Amino acid sequence: MRKALESVVGSDHVLIGRDDRLGRTGGLSYVDLLRHRGTGELAVPDAVVVPADPDEVQRVVEACAEHGVGLVPFGGGTSVVGGVQALRGDKESVVVLDLCRLDELVSVDPVSRLAVLRAGVVAPEAERLLAAHGFTLGHVPQSFERATIGGFAATRSAGQASAGYGRFEDMVEGVRMATPRGEWRLGVSPASAAGPDLRQLVVGSEGTFGVITEVTVRVRRLPTARRYEGFVLDGWTRGAEAVRELAQSRVLADVTRLSDPHETDMAFALSGGWKTALLRRYLRLRGVLDPCLLILGWEGGSDAEIAARRKATLRVLHRARPVPVGTAVGEKWRHGRFAGPRQRDALMDTGVCVETLETATYWSTVDTLRSAVRAALVDSLTEHGRTPIVACHISHAYETGASLYFTTIVPRDADDPFGQWTRAKAAACAAISANGPLGTISHHHAVGVDHAPYLPAEIGALGVDVLAAVKRELDPEGVLNPGKLLDR
Repeated sequence: MRKALESVVGSDHVLIGRDDRLGRTGGLSYVDLLRHRGTGELAVPDAVVVPADPDEVQRVVEACAEHGVGLVPFGGGTSVVGGVQALRGDKESVVVLDLCRLDELVSVDPVSRLAVLRAGVVAPEAERLLAAHGFTLGHVPQSFERATIGGFAATRSAGQASAGYGRFEDMVEGVRMATPRGEWRLGVSPASAAGPDLRQLVVGSEGTFGVITEVTVRVRRLPTARRYEGFVLDGWTRGAEAVRELAQSRVLADVTRLSDPHETDMAFALSGGWKTALLRRYLRLRGVLDPCLLILGWEGGSDAEIAARRKATLRVLHRARPVPVGTAVGEKWRHGRFAGPRQRDALMDTGVCVETLETATYWSTVDTLRSAVRAALVDSLTEHGRTPIVACHISHAYETGASLYFTTIVPRDADDPFGQWTRAKAAACAAISANGPLGTISHHHAVGVDHAPYLPAEIGALGVDVLAAVKRELDPEGVLNPGKLLDR
């Protein structure tokens, strides 16, 4: 098999060294990081293959299918749900397909405002390449610094400015994908009634149906003006109602992020200093007893455009009696929004279990879902004198509902660090999947390994059978990303 791979990509691009293989082992979840720190076992691939272009990817996929070797697509390695674990399934061998050499902007159509990007382009580089043509993608998730265009498509990613720019699947106009059955290209027009939209079958398929090699995306003019600022509202219920009103009045800011009192308190505590003390006192004087921080951010082509949109937003927000806390608060959030992973590393160094999870639901059940997930996490993690901090924010808002993003911090159980979090995560997932279910098992982290057992509750047994049938058709030998998406 090694010779077959070398005949495609060259011997220099079939890597079997220990460090090369360990460097593409797993993602960035808490349990992934525990494994890399020496707790538990790592699923290490037998080799790493680094193709140069879509044609080489296609030939590698076909070679793996011919030899019955598992193949795990790898972009930025930012999955937090086990999506890039080098699982073997029923295969004797598994290789990681690192797409880092597929790093080009292929073309820009400035008239249609379309760009074709190779799957391995990391998000900051994509923005740099597009900016040279006066455009932006506007897709900025917390994983922005490392994640790739292909990864965004494969996981149905959602950026922090999705209210303005859309989720990533909204940006996808076309895909090019390598499958064991041959190359598949989709997307010829902005809209079509030619049967179901198969682009949306590929987007979110997590490397189980094929390897995405190119994505055609809708781009927008590079913003020349922006304004980020903070407001404080009194209480979660009032804050969530205010965001709902903004969404249903269609005046959301591009970034609309509401922290609950627990997350707001953490933000204030981390800021510290006399200014924060004065802010707390000022809020009390204004009658704010349960502060919830709301970050609003607008981006556009001129200050006048921003001012007009801001005025429309604040006209609706005024009903909730917000307390303005200024642009400094908004800018601090904007400049620090990618710091979470680095803060987590520092906390882990001090013996802390820190992890996140997310879901989404309709407005009528936002409070119910938040309470259920929070209770599940608190109940599971409160043991042996350890009391967790469980914070939540609305990360994305829609006319019909919102995404809830939870952050959990608790002293690590030195005797059972894996079990401590996996039990808590299972309890939270059970709360999400109960009664209907209450919400989606993932709004933007994808399914991977961790969420696969809960997928049937959301799409039904028949839905799982449909996905399995598609996989059998595209990947009859079952070599693509074993163990992900489908729990079978």
